[in-house]
Amino acid sequence: MPPREPLDPRYRRGAGVVLFNAQAQVWVGQRIDNPVPAWQMPQGGLDPNEDPQAAAIRELEEETGVKPSLSQLLGGGEDWLSYDFPEELRKQLWRGSYYGQQQKWYAMRFLGSDSDINIETKHPEFSAWQWVELEDTIDLIVPFKRALYQQIIDRFLPVRDQLRLSP
Repeated sequence: MPPREPLDPRYRRGAGVVLFNAQAQVWVGQRIDNPVPAWQMPQGGLDPNEDPQAAAIRELEEETGVKPSLSQLLGGGEDWLSYDFPEELRKQLWRGSYYGQQQKWYAMRFLGSDSDINIETKHPEFSAWQWVELEDTIDLIVPFKRALYQQIIDRFLPVRDQLRLSP
């Protein structure tokens, strides 16, 4: 799916984080609000006039408890990546005002330890979390986001590979 024009008002804008650990695996959380096990990487909407990179850092802390000092930006944020909501979800989410989401995604290196992760946040979104291979995220995400996750995988595999080569 090609990137959409970023000013399309039919799409809610957001940001996401591909958080790599020391083994170059990525963080995923199991959604608390989905009856079928559905995992995703940290992501969320932009506040009014918020920079996407700042939103990604904010969402990472809000959803995982990872402080900004425990992550290092590795890249990303060049293009808007999009996905559409299924029709039944579109009517439920945000009173049907969006067709889907446009997001900028960022790769970050996790500098902390697993004990620095806390999903019991003020507004919890996840019931569990784990580190997985980047390629495996596509099988864990809800089906309507798989095309988006394939783009994320394709974009950040070189980052993952570089992390595996560096000491």
